[in-house]
Amino acid sequence: MDIPLVNPLLVLACLVFLLNGHRTTTMVAAKTNNVHIVYLGEKQHEDPDLVTNSHHDLLAKIVGSKERASELMVYSYRHGFSGFAAMLTESQAQRIAELPGVVRVIPNSFYRLQTTRSWDFLGLSSQLPSNLLHKSKNGDGIIIGVLDRIWPESKSFSDDGLGPAPSRWKGVCEPGENFNPAKHCNRKIIGARWFVNGILAENGLPLNASGQTEYLSPRDANGHGTLTASAAAGSFVGNVSYKGLGRGTASGGASRSRLAVYKVCWNNPSGLCAAADVMGAFDKAIHDGVDVLSVSIGSVVPSYSNVDERDVTAVGSFHAVAKGISVVCSAGNSGPLAQTVQNVAPWILSVAANSIDRAFLTSITLGNNQTFLGEALFTTSEIGFTGLVYPESKGLDPTAFGVCEALSLNETKVDGKVVVCFTLMNPILAAISATAAVKEAGGVGLIVARQTFSALFPCPGDFPCVEVDYEVGTRIVDYIRYSRFPLVKLSPSKTVVGRPISAKVAYFSSRGPNSVEPAILKPDITAPGVNILAATSPHDPSADGGYVLNSGTSVATPHVAGVVALLKALHPAWSPAAIKSALVTSACRTGPSRLPIFVEGSPQKLADPFDFGGGIVNPTAAADPGLVYDMNTADYIHYLCAMPYNNSAISHLTGNITKCPVQKPSVLDVNLPSITIPSIGSTSITVTRTVTNVGAPNSIYRAVVEPPSGIVVSVEPEVLVFNFTVKKISFRVTVSTTHQFNTGYLFGSLTWSDTVHFVRVPLSVRTEMFKSYGYVY
Repeated sequence: MDIPLVNPLLVLACLVFLLNGHRTTTMVAAKTNNVHIVYLGEKQHEDPDLVTNSHHDLLAKIVGSKERASELMVYSYRHGFSGFAAMLTESQAQRIAELPGVVRVIPNSFYRLQTTRSWDFLGLSSQLPSNLLHKSKNGDGIIIGVLDRIWPESKSFSDDGLGPAPSRWKGVCEPGENFNPAKHCNRKIIGARWFVNGILAENGLPLNASGQTEYLSPRDANGHGTLTASAAAGSFVGNVSYKGLGRGTASGGASRSRLAVYKVCWNNPSGLCAAADVMGAFDKAIHDGVDVLSVSIGSVVPSYSNVDERDVTAVGSFHAVAKGISVVCSAGNSGPLAQTVQNVAPWILSVAANSIDRAFLTSITLGNNQTFLGEALFTTSEIGFTGLVYPESKGLDPTAFGVCEALSLNETKVDGKVVVCFTLMNPILAAISATAAVKEAGGVGLIVARQTFSALFPCPGDFPCVEVDYEVGTRIVDYIRYSRFPLVKLSPSKTVVGRPISAKVAYFSSRGPNSVEPAILKPDITAPGVNILAATSPHDPSADGGYVLNSGTSVATPHVAGVVALLKALHPAWSPAAIKSALVTSACRTGPSRLPIFVEGSPQKLADPFDFGGGIVNPTAAADPGLVYDMNTADYIHYLCAMPYNNSAISHLTGNITKCPVQKPSVLDVNLPSITIPSIGSTSITVTRTVTNVGAPNSIYRAVVEPPSGIVVSVEPEVLVFNFTVKKISFRVTVSTTHQFNTGYLFGSLTWSDTVHFVRVPLSVRTEMFKSYGYVY
C-alpha cells in the first residue's frame, strides 16, 4: 500500500532547521533568486563550525546581515572542502564572485540517474572457499557510500551476523518521512542522509507536484537506489527470482560491508539530482568516513573541465580521493555513440556495462515446424498455435504499417493473433508502444524485430512479447507472406546460463574516447549491468517479491564498488589509484568461454579499450596483481598542469598554492594503467610510466608487447628486477607509426609478466599526418 505524502506546507516547515550545520534553512525567496554554489576550495579550518561561520560572514557582506545570510543559506560545505550554496540574485552572485578567496560562483544545475548470476560470472561464488570473498571476509569492516536512496525493509539489507559499525564511523541516520532511524537503520545500514534543499529551492514546488510518489527522507520511491545498494553490499538472500527466471541466491559483491546512503536524486519529475545537493553529499560522505563511494549519476556531453565546479562529480571525487576514498562512477548510457563517456576525471573509476553468460530464451515455433529462439521475460502460460500476422502496407509507403512505434492495425484482423513488427529505435519504447496497439486490437502476443540489444524489460501488464534480431524477424515475415494460414506457438521463457551464452558490452553503454582529454582512457573497466536481478522498492511497477531485473551502467557501477570494498578489506594500505590499477591490469578480455568479447551495436564488433577499458572486472586476479601503477595528489597535479588549466584554478581545487613548471608536462606521462596516444605523426613519441611491486619482493618481470597494426613499440628497459630495496621502477615506451596517412585508433597492449602475473595495460594509438577537422574514430 502506498504511504500518503504529508502536507507540503508541513514538509517545508520541517525543513527549516539546523542539523549541526549540515542542512540549513530554506526559505521561499523571490523568483529572481536562484540557488548558486559558492566554491572556496580546500577548507582553511579543521573546526567545521568555524568554516560555517566564515561562510555566513562572507555571505553577510553581500546581503547585509548574518541573519539574512542564514535565511538564504542552503548548504554549508565544511568537511571535504569549503563552500556553500545560497539563494542569490544574479547581481549578488556577481558581487560575491569578486570577493577575495572565492574560486567560482556557479548556478545550480541538474544531473540524472544513470544479483543472482553476476557474481558467479565474475568468479566470486560463495561456494569457493579460496576466493576473494573469503580472504576479504566479504568486505567486513568496509563502509560503502551510495549516492542514492534505499528501501530499508528489503531482505537484502538484513544485518544478521554483523557486529557493530566500525568505530571510526562518524555518520548518522537522519529522520524523515516514513523513515525512523531507530527502526530502519541497523548494523548493515549504518548511515542515511538526504539532501533536498538544492532542488526545492530551485523549483519552488513540492516534490509530489508531478504526481509521483516521493518521500522527504532517505526512503526510495522508485527502486534505483535500493538496486544499486543491494548490488554493492546486499546480504545473501536465497531462492530469489524474477517470476521464476534467474533463480538463485542474491547478494552484493561485499555482502558484509556496511552501507551509508546519501539521497540526492528525487522524483521531480524523474531522477533529477541538483548539483548543490550532490556537493553536499560528497562533503558529508568524506566527513562520515566512507571507504568507497558508488555514484550512478551523470550529465551529458559536452562535459565540463575537471577543475570546473559545475562537474560536481569530478570536484567532489577529487577531494574524496585525496582522503583515500575510492570513487566509482557510471560511464553513462549514451552508447553506442563514440565520445559519449561521462565521469572522465583520471581519479575516478569509470564503469561501462556488459551482459553476462545468462539469457532468457523463448521458443518461437511456426506452423511449418521451424523453431527460432528469441529473448523475453515471458512468464505466463504458453500461447498454443494461433494466427500470426505482419501488418503489410497497401499504399506507396512500405514502412507505414509494420513499424512498432506507429503500428497501424485498422486494416489487419488481429483478434486472437500474434503480431510481428520491426523497429529501428529503442526496442523497449517500441515494445511498450506496440503492446498497447496490439492489446487494443485484441491481439494475444507480439514479436519485435530489432537490433541486437540484450537488455530486457517486461512488457506492460506481462503481455507476451518476444524480441528477435532482424534476420529472424525477416524469416518469420517470409513465412507469413508465403503461407495461407500462418501459425505460431510462443513458449514461456527459460533461463540458460553458461555456454553457449557469451558476454557482450551493452548497446547502451557509453563509449570513448574521452571528449575532455582523449589521452586519458575512459571507460576504465566494464562490469555486469544487463538483466541483473537485485532488490527494488515496492513502488517499482516491475517488482516481483521485492526484486527486479534491470540494466544500465548504474547497475554495473555498484558491482565494481563491491569489488573495490573487497580489495580495500584485503589491502587496507592501497591507494584508490592502486586499486584502480589492479582492476584495470587484471581485467579479462574474454568471457568465461575464452572467446573474445563483442560489442552490441550496428554492426557488432570486437570490443576495444574505448568500449570496455581494460576489460571485464576480474576480482580474484585483482587481489594479487603483481604490479600497480600508483598515483597520489602530486600525480593528479601533473595531469592538471598538463591540461590548459591555470595555476589559480588548480590551486583552488587542490587547496595548496600550485605553480606549474614553465615547461608544460606531457599528459601522456600521467601514470595511468593505460597508454593512449591521440595523435602521432612522422616523429616517434616516448612516454614514461612507473610500476610498484606489490607481489613477492624478489621478482623479475619481462615486457610483452602486442603492438597495434602498423605501429612500432619498444620498451626500455625490457626487464624489471625488483628486490627488498627496489620496489618502484620507471620505464619508457617509444611509439612510432609506419602509416603515411591518417588512421582511426588502433589497439594493442603492453604486458609485464613474471609468468605468474600478467600486468596488462591497453595501448591505443592514432596516426595523424595532418590535423583533421574532426577526429576519426
